[in-house]
Formats: sequence, C-alpha cells, structure tokens
Amino acid sequence: MNQDIHAQLALKLPAWRSRLLLVLLLAWFAALAGRGLYLQGLHYGFLQQRGEARYSRVIELSATRGRIVDRNNEPLAISTPVESVAASPADVEAKADQVARLARLLEMDAAELGKKLSDTRREFVYLKRQLPPEEAARVVALGIPGVFLQREYRRYYPAGEVTAHLIGFTDVDDRGQEALELAFEPTLAGKPGSRRVIKDRLGNIVEDVESIRTPQDGATLKLSIDARLQYLAYRELKNAVTAHRARAGGIVVLDVASGEVLAMANAPSYNSNNRGKFDPRRTRNRAVTDLFEPGSTLKPFTAAAALEAGTVGPESVIRTAPGEFAIGNRTIRDAHPQGALTVSQVIQKSSNIGAAKMALGLKPETLWTLFNRVGFGAQPRSGFPGEVAGRLRAHASWRPIEQATMAYGHGISVSLLQLARAYLIFATDGELKPVTLVRREAPAENVRVIAPATAHAVRRMLEMVVQPGGTAPRAQIAGYRVAGKTGTAHKLEGNGYAPDKYVATFVGFAPASNPRLVVAVMIDEPSAGQYYGGTVAAPVFAQVTAGALRLLTAPYDAPVDNVVLPPPDAPEIKEEV
Repeated sequence: MNQDIHAQLALKLPAWRSRLLLVLLLAWFAALAGRGLYLQGLHYGFLQQRGEARYSRVIELSATRGRIVDRNNEPLAISTPVESVAASPADVEAKADQVARLARLLEMDAAELGKKLSDTRREFVYLKRQLPPEEAARVVALGIPGVFLQREYRRYYPAGEVTAHLIGFTDVDDRGQEALELAFEPTLAGKPGSRRVIKDRLGNIVEDVESIRTPQDGATLKLSIDARLQYLAYRELKNAVTAHRARAGGIVVLDVASGEVLAMANAPSYNSNNRGKFDPRRTRNRAVTDLFEPGSTLKPFTAAAALEAGTVGPESVIRTAPGEFAIGNRTIRDAHPQGALTVSQVIQKSSNIGAAKMALGLKPETLWTLFNRVGFGAQPRSGFPGEVAGRLRAHASWRPIEQATMAYGHGISVSLLQLARAYLIFATDGELKPVTLVRREAPAENVRVIAPATAHAVRRMLEMVVQPGGTAPRAQIAGYRVAGKTGTAHKLEGNGYAPDKYVATFVGFAPASNPRLVVAVMIDEPSAGQYYGGTVAAPVFAQVTAGALRLLTAPYDAPVDNVVLPPPDAPEIKEEV
C-alpha cells in the first residue's frame, strides 16, 4: 500500500522541480545578500547622507560681536541675544489655518509665507529676523513642525543719538555699516562657528552631536572718547543749533597731552537703535567728512608764520586804516575798521587787512609750508572712514590776492577735526600730535612745527581775543584762563560767496597757562539773527570746556571772578570775511 503511494507521488513531483525550487531559493537569498552587501558596503555613504538629512542638521553658531567702550569702559555698543524665526521647508508640516496664523504673527503675506515654506530645495530659510521675546514665544506656541527659533545678536547703543555719528551702526546680520562699526569690522566681528545636531520633526534639538568649528567672539574696542564729555558736548551743540536755527553744527574735543579725541558730536543727529530708513544727511560725521572755509580761525597761523620768518614781532605795528586795502582790482575790507594795530591786536580785533599784509610780507612757500605742516590738505589719519584731506592749493599757483585771502581763511578748506588738531601747536610748545579715536596706551611721536617762543607768543594773542576788546568775550570761563580765535566766513555758493550765509566757528584751549583741552566748534548757517563766531560758537565752547575741566578736576589758573564781559551798550567787535 505504502509502496503504491510513494510511486504515485514520484509520478506527480518530478525531481527536477524540487531542485529548481531549491536553486530559486538559493538565488533569492544570494540576491538579498548581494543587495545587503551593496547597500551596507559600497553605497553606505549615500544612504547615510540621505538618512541624516532627515534628522541631522549643521547649525551656525554666531560669534558675539565685540563691545565698543569709552576710555573708562562705559559701554557705547553692545550685542544682545534675540530670536529669529526660521524654517526647514523639508520638515514643515502645516495646515492652511496654521500658515495663516503664522503669517499674522509675523506680519507677512500668507501667500508669500506659504511659498517660502514649500520651497524644499532650501534646507534653511529665515521667516522674520530679530523678534521681541513675546512675539517669538507666540510663534513657538503654534507648534508647527519644521518652524523654529534661531538665536542671533542685535546691536544696541546705550547713548543713542549722542554717539551715533561716531559709533555708526550694524545691519541685520550684525555687520558694521557706518563710522567705527565699519572701520573696525575685522576686530569687532569675530568668526562664526558651527555644530552638528539632531532635530526632531518639530525642529527642536534633541541631541548635540559634535562641534565642527568653535566660534571666536569679537574683541572689545576701547575708544579715546570720554562718555561724560561726549554727552556734555552733544547737549550744548544741539541747544546752540536749535537756538540759532542753524542748518547743522559740529564739535571736537582733543586731549592736548595725547592728541586723543575725547568727544566728537554733530547736530542734527539720529537714533542708531532705530533700524528704519536713515537719512544720509543725518548719518555722516560732519566733523570728519565735511569741508568748510575756516575764515579768521586761520589768522593765528599767518601770524605764526610771520613770527617764525622774523618779518614781524608781537608788537610790530600794521596800518589798517581806512579799513580798505586794494590788491589789483580786488579790495579787502575790515568789518570793523581800525587804525594802526600791533600784530597782537590784529589777532584780537580779527583784522583782515592786518592778516593780509602779514601774509604778503612772506614768500608764498613760507605760508604754504606752515599750513601744510599743521595738516591742512592731508587726511588727519584718525582711522575714521571717509575722512577728507581738504583743499590746499600748491603755492606756485597763488596770485597776490589769493595769498592775501588765504591769510584769513578764504581759498582753503578744512574739516573741523583738522582745524582742532592744528591748534595743538599753540596749546603745546609748537608740537603737532597725531589724533586718534582709540585709547592710546603709549605716548605718540610728536612733530615740532614752530618754535616754543612762537607758540607762546601766539597763545598770548589768543588770550587777548577772549578779553574785552576782542571778538570772543563770551568764551571766558570762571576760574580759568582761555585762549582761542573766532571765525565768521561767508559760505561758498555757486561761483561766489553767499551774502547772507555764514559758517561761525571758534577754536580755543584751556587752561591757557597749562592747556588741557582743545575744543573746536562750528555752527553752519545760523539764521536766527546772530551769526558771528563770537556770539554763536564761542558760548558753546565756554559751556563745554567749563564742564569738561570740572569733570577732569583741572586746577584753576585764574580767580573765580575773572570773567569780565563788555558793557551791554559796548559796540560788538565785528568780524566778517
């Protein structure tokens, strides 16, 4: 019976079929093994990359931008952490209503937001930068997979408009755009780093895998600026520009001993914390980038050149009557005609004729050399971006009338910083110092321009300017001797000078017995009735210098009741070029 059954099975299941089935099974297992070998061995890198793309991310670690501080370590620019909303389009899973709610929170167009979220060609996209913390929290509360917060840094300026022209500002990526933020970008910026992390489907980091590059924070930049003096200078300048309805104004305060800039301000200013649209007319640092004709503030340099050449002495008499002096077909006039004046009185009364005659008694090269050596016609090399060189034409091209007008500041253009620096030769023993906006740790190398005797002689003349009978009695300061010079120059307009537009200036230093500060003030186009340097710019000098000397605890060098103003009915010593 069993034999019959086996015989029947043998007939129904030929041996070759079982062998074929076995071969097929072995082939299938071989194919699986081969595929496994291919995927795990030969094609491992590609598969690993595709797998990691679903959960592994390389995130950039921002470097903290370096702080900017004043000479006493008071912060002038700092970077604070903020949150930006970003997305990984490949991981985004959002319904239409979620996209609409997110668009409302970010104040974006829903269609535009949807387009960004659906662009899977990009692994990372910013949706909105630098949100306030409460807005960022509302975005997180939506719980949209693939939408997350990215830590960034935003620049903050504690002094706002007070230091805006000096410090500048950064863009949304924290890169310097203006002023010292731009000039010292390599120092302040640092170098960003990166890390590899694992994120879940909601975009949250669940594991920190490895550090690829460690971020290097930017270095701290210590300026020569004294924040206390900066506030004082800006306040007084702003008040003067407002009171005299001026177009603009600038002020520079220099440390006589080191050449450091202790304060530099402009008005009108702007708020550097406001990232809205900036008006280019308000963002430029006029004290460094704008040029003007300095007017009578150049007369002391003409006197110094004549004293150095030996053509005059402080008491040499120059005839200025009858108040007019013809040179060819041109006539030079004094706003307040005088008679015979000593060289000292020429500076005190600000006589154009007296300065012109001193200049014409010199070789053109002699006057040009002094102007050139004090830095006119060359960049002051303060390190500020966009600083200008000014205009000082070659002496070989000077005609007599040009040499005469150059003596009182016409036909030459300077910046306020250049003018302030040039006055250092009178505040020292005739030495010119390099200026800097960065705190100076070691003494700078000085250059002698004039002899000490010449510097002291001109300093005495400049002290006469602020006394009754001079052009700037309003520059006097209680308890301190002051020396300085006014300037009231017509503004260039078209091919000539505007009859009713002026630049009023005053440059001085104190205490005159042992100068500590040089302060230069410029008021552009005062239009409230007064326009002389002695009435518009000199009071600003007095207020700023008096406050600064008290802050610096400079010892008195005069009685506290030394201020002597002319009687109210006394005629004003006019000055106009």
